[in-house]
Amino acid sequence: MISPTSAFAYLLCCGFLFSSQVSASTADLHDIAASASAARIESDIRRLVGFGTRHTLSDTISETRGIGAARRWIKAEFDAISETCQGCLEVFFQNDTISGEDRIPEPTDVVSVIAVQRGYLTPNRYVIMSGDIDSRVSDPMNATADSPGANDNASGLAGVLETARVLSRYKFAGSIVYAALAGEEQGLFGGQIMARQATADGWFIEGVLNNDMIGNISGINGVTDNATARVFSEGVRATETAEEARIRRFTGGEVDSPSRNLARYVDVIADTYIDNLDVMMIYRLDRFGRGGHHQPFNAAGFPGVRIMETNEHYNRQHQDVRVADGIAYGDVIEGVNFDYAAKLTALNAVSLASMAWAPGPPRNLTIAGAVQPHTTLGWDKVTGAAGYKIYWRLTTSPVWTWSRSVGDVMSYTLENIVIDNYIFGVASVAENGLESPVEFPGPVGNFYPKGKTPEAD
Repeated sequence: MISPTSAFAYLLCCGFLFSSQVSASTADLHDIAASASAARIESDIRRLVGFGTRHTLSDTISETRGIGAARRWIKAEFDAISETCQGCLEVFFQNDTISGEDRIPEPTDVVSVIAVQRGYLTPNRYVIMSGDIDSRVSDPMNATADSPGANDNASGLAGVLETARVLSRYKFAGSIVYAALAGEEQGLFGGQIMARQATADGWFIEGVLNNDMIGNISGINGVTDNATARVFSEGVRATETAEEARIRRFTGGEVDSPSRNLARYVDVIADTYIDNLDVMMIYRLDRFGRGGHHQPFNAAGFPGVRIMETNEHYNRQHQDVRVADGIAYGDVIEGVNFDYAAKLTALNAVSLASMAWAPGPPRNLTIAGAVQPHTTLGWDKVTGAAGYKIYWRLTTSPVWTWSRSVGDVMSYTLENIVIDNYIFGVASVAENGLESPVEFPGPVGNFYPKGKTPEAD
């Protein structure tokens, strides 16, 4: 465990000195990828498991057991990280009282811990990494039994803390949020509270990376695999209007929501910066019939994906800790591979850093070319963009295949490339070469509401 009082000395001895740099390069992203520590992640997971249970309805008074002790420790860790970077994080509890729900029948304060690292250029543009505080056993209402929640989801939460340690060494153009969300097992309430507040505050959320179970490499299917990860993403956004659906029917874009292009972005980051990791993009909101804390953000219209292990072990999820018929059940720490958790943490850290250093996606992207031999795209200028890059692919391809850098212009015509035959998108590019996620033209692909920009707010 790294206590708040020893955090600064620990970071100094390990070379994690705070940097005021605001420029970036691909070398910086490689450094970030190499900085995620399996040892620190293991320490955090063990500390979280040590609270006995983190059930949403568990003890809030004890200093050593229950959800209250866990969230206070998390806040102290964020506070310690902020101290080492000269107060670069705004750390606070975010809460609301929930009652009358199947799994929260009586009034209960659902309390998340949020840390915001403000950007210096477009501070109202946010990228978010989230993990869940709470845990549960077989009975979702059992708030007293030991519920270690080592993989589900101390692994994801430890990844959030470690990412904050690594990225707080740098300054970014956009804002980064590290979110320890509560109430996930009882109904995704922490995410609902945060998405509702982000909407009220006018946040421009470029992407939510929800990490839920990033530490298991041996699945119930008998496969052991530490070299792949899954990224789940929704297709058509939940807030699509009838008119937007009508447009989509004729122009396409069913697989080009902002969430899908966020998933493609994470896939490229893995291929470029994370050794021995291949991303499996799953074109589905979440696992079949199941849920996670990216979903409340998706429901509010924000781009968001779920990042997790490829092979789940269901005997270790939502189970009483026991041995029955020679089979061990329970989400205990022996089921966590810390090196793998560090690898997926690095994937998040580099993805967040790349998006936060890059400009935001293009604004008000348009496309034209019906009954013409050429395709023309246009967009509004983006703060921090030194140029733009057009991407296109066959309509059946899952990933962007071709691209062309077009410079600092606001429109460009691809000659003799027929609009009917391809899917098109545009990314903003910083002077250092870092790119935003690709945006698909039209309402189905807009990362931000039409006519609105983070710079204007």
